[in-house]
Amino acid sequence: MARVISTCLREERRILSSACTQEQGPLEKSLQNPVALEKHKHMDNRVGIIRASVQLMDQAVKYIEDMQDDFDFRFKTLQSRESTDTRPNSEMMKQEVTRLQEMLNRLDYERKEILSKMDDGIKEIDDLMTSQLNPELQDWKRRQQIAAIGGPLLTGLEQLQSWFTLIAQSLFQMKRQLDKLVELVVKVTYESDPIPLQKHHLEERIKYLIYNLIKSSFVVEKQPCMPTHPQKPLIIKTGVQFTTKVRLLVKLPEVDYQLKVKTTFDKDLPSGRVSRQFFILTNNTKVMDIEDYSNGCLSVDFRHLQLKEKKYINGTKGNEGLLSVTEELHSLSFEACFTVQGLTIDLETCSLPLVVISNVSQLPGGWASVMWYNLLTDEPRNMAFFGNPPRATWSQLSEVLSWQFSTFAGKGLNKEQLNMLGEKLLGQHVSCSDYHVSWSKFSKENIPGKMFSFWMWLDSILELIKKHLLPVWNENYIMGFVSKEMERTLLKDREPGTFLLRFSESHLGGITFTWVEHNVNGGVKFNSVEPYTKNRLSALPFPDIIRDYKVISDGVVPETPLKFLYPNIPKDEAFGRLYNSQPSKVHPYIPSTLIPISELRTHAFTTAPSRQSPEPPMTPGEFDMLSEQLCFVIDSMSSTYSE
Repeated sequence: MARVISTCLREERRILSSACTQEQGPLEKSLQNPVALEKHKHMDNRVGIIRASVQLMDQAVKYIEDMQDDFDFRFKTLQSRESTDTRPNSEMMKQEVTRLQEMLNRLDYERKEILSKMDDGIKEIDDLMTSQLNPELQDWKRRQQIAAIGGPLLTGLEQLQSWFTLIAQSLFQMKRQLDKLVELVVKVTYESDPIPLQKHHLEERIKYLIYNLIKSSFVVEKQPCMPTHPQKPLIIKTGVQFTTKVRLLVKLPEVDYQLKVKTTFDKDLPSGRVSRQFFILTNNTKVMDIEDYSNGCLSVDFRHLQLKEKKYINGTKGNEGLLSVTEELHSLSFEACFTVQGLTIDLETCSLPLVVISNVSQLPGGWASVMWYNLLTDEPRNMAFFGNPPRATWSQLSEVLSWQFSTFAGKGLNKEQLNMLGEKLLGQHVSCSDYHVSWSKFSKENIPGKMFSFWMWLDSILELIKKHLLPVWNENYIMGFVSKEMERTLLKDREPGTFLLRFSESHLGGITFTWVEHNVNGGVKFNSVEPYTKNRLSALPFPDIIRDYKVISDGVVPETPLKFLYPNIPKDEAFGRLYNSQPSKVHPYIPSTLIPISELRTHAFTTAPSRQSPEPPMTPGEFDMLSEQLCFVIDSMSSTYSE
């Protein structure tokens, strides 16, 4: 009774989980923090206040200039009078001197006031860049990493460009204001004049902020990616074209638009870090252009880059390390020289770490490395990462695995499916979301009893869904990752002919279906068809296989064993609109249809006693295994298949 109740409760949880929409994982929730909207509003307000204060300083400088011109005129007029007036100590002259002194005092006050406001403005911009702008940029770069491995779509670059541009405009405007004040000193200066005293300090601080702002505004907008694999960026195959895009987030009319960007592969990479070396075969320099659709920013789109491996002396590469080809990390650097308003700034940025492959068979391993790196670190250039790769918690890893199905199969995994995957990878530890998974266990070690790793198995399933099972997968008809023991537990009490679809555990990229039958003595038997792989599915669509599948048992006329999709959906009701193959209509030939057929052979002991369930505490799985060993009456496919 306890086992029956436990099975029912587990099935209820599975149904409820399947009915629910895919939930956001902790990583995705952290990237969609509702507080971010308030931060952006606060940032907009601060930038707006800075721009307004700088505009007011423009008016203040103009006011000082007008006041100084008036003072200069009166002073020179007084000097002219002194040279011609025979009464230099007249009352009128004394009054004019007093007025000039008052004007000079006022001018001194205004100069000190504008310099004080300029100092406050510099402090505010410095604090804004340190406390908000730079963290926002780092947050965007982190979100770019997550988007690269299938996470939420990347947005926010236009907003960053607006902030960068407005702050840069403010800094350059303050630089011009300071230059103007220095010009005024040439005409009028006096003892303890604040401008010469503070000019150098203010100028250095403004230049420092401009340098840092412009340097950080040089970003890789689109990470290197092969057009043949747009959903797997950061993997480059030698001899295959790849693209990348660099952008300058500061938009200024004074910028020299002949800004040339040069790309370099593995710049400054320490010798011996990698066993292979590459160079860019195609043109690696291009001029940045103005983009109309992005509000006039400067960017450069490298569309035809290509890598070639360097030849080695005596045919040996040397420096063969412990890392595999797909664990060696590389980078693509971008350099430019930015000149504006008398300032020359050397710009440099680099891509996220890249994996370079020479054969498409290395693509799954390369993608595993890209996922692991970008999931577990926000360091932009940790080339030694796989020398001692950190572990991932199951909650982190399961979320990224679900993203892979969202990206490549159109629909992520629900909680129940992730639990099934967790059982395969972690066993009894799946209930602990904080259980740590090693890089080796995920991608390098073979699954016990198999010739492939967990990731190779899962990646082959993704490819199978993408190329052959997409409609069926998106209809939630594939249960997927259920074990054989659980499969039998689910089917044993169902109507004869009830079947479910699951991925093969013993084949790479295989899908099978299992159906239940009941014999006259009340015994239950299960039949699993040999897994269908990409080769077989290329000849016949999977929904048509479900529709036309038949079995021959002891020479009896073929019959259709598949009647209800688990739990109780009539087969044609579930798959009817997915049937798409049509009989041949090439005249004068007779129309033909491909029909998948299996031969069922009964075991020799056809008169064996009816199959009765043993008494507890034997589990259903143990009973099935024991039954097979003792040769109970169990039907099996002619092409034996067990997992």
